[in-house]
Amino acid sequence: MKLSQFRFDLPLNLIAQNPTKRREDSRMMVIHRKTGQIENRNFRDIIEYFDDKDVMVVNNTKVFPARMYGRKEKTGAKIEVFLLRELNKPNRLWDVIVDPARKIRVGNKLYFGENDELVAEVIDNTTSRGRTIRFLWEDSEESFRKMLDFMGETPLPKYIKRKPDEEDKERYQTVYAKHEGAVAAPTAGLHFSNELIKRLEIKGLRFAEVTLHTGLGTFRPIEVEDLSKHKMDAEYYGIDETACKIVNKAKEDGRRICSIGTTTMRAMESSFTAQKLLKPSEGWTNMFIHPPYNFSIADSLVTNFHLPKTSLLIMTCAFAGYDVVMEAYKKAIKDKYRFFSYGDALLIV
Repeated sequence: MKLSQFRFDLPLNLIAQNPTKRREDSRMMVIHRKTGQIENRNFRDIIEYFDDKDVMVVNNTKVFPARMYGRKEKTGAKIEVFLLRELNKPNRLWDVIVDPARKIRVGNKLYFGENDELVAEVIDNTTSRGRTIRFLWEDSEESFRKMLDFMGETPLPKYIKRKPDEEDKERYQTVYAKHEGAVAAPTAGLHFSNELIKRLEIKGLRFAEVTLHTGLGTFRPIEVEDLSKHKMDAEYYGIDETACKIVNKAKEDGRRICSIGTTTMRAMESSFTAQKLLKPSEGWTNMFIHPPYNFSIADSLVTNFHLPKTSLLIMTCAFAGYDVVMEAYKKAIKDKYRFFSYGDALLIV
């Protein structure tokens, strides 16, 4: 398939700028894959679509406050530094994106905080906007982390046209987030409150956890018309024995497996056996799922409404079928569903 087939006109006012009052208050569109039927529901109704011993697989990655603002030495020019990943803990080396990049050269020092509490040195160029920096911090790892938390802000995507506030620290994070390492939230999971999870568990559903640290590559524009030529950035994932036991037992018993989010789906599709069972592994995945594709683990999916021509929309079409998804998106725009990270949910069963 071609990239241009995933283009549609999205009114900007449908890109959600704030979360709903409560997590499960989001709307939810439901696509029935077998019949093509589309329903309008609320997210809390998800409990009606699953039964005792079905499994929901979630991504327990935790977003860290990745966006920082500093000043360049001598000129004092304001610089945005976006932390991507830690490269070396003892040496405090980080892979970052800087903006404006043209002003930041190897050897430059960057200062953070009103009293220059944190200093970093640029030690390498990685891409046009990418740099490797070393934080000059002599104190303990714990105090360094506290300083990063203090200096950094919640990395809301750029299409949310406001400054992050205190509420975002909680709401741009799933209630089950555990392992820090993501620079973007696994947004399908944002609809789950502790109360809703408890209700699902009382009904008999099991939850399995995997980890995939969402990087900025998830949002990188696809620039090739031929989808087979697109390369995804590698992201770290981990799947443990416990998750495999829960998922594989349910599969063997003919129960439903629901992937909560495209990141969860990519982790699972990066690690399965010849018998199409989930297998424990960890490493880096740059898997790009596009039609046609045969999924091995999950038979249902919760995701959000995505922007045109993105890898997330393309994977959704691979899972539910191109025609029905594009029809659902047309309906979502007509019915004024909210799009993207703080937007509404799409359940595909």
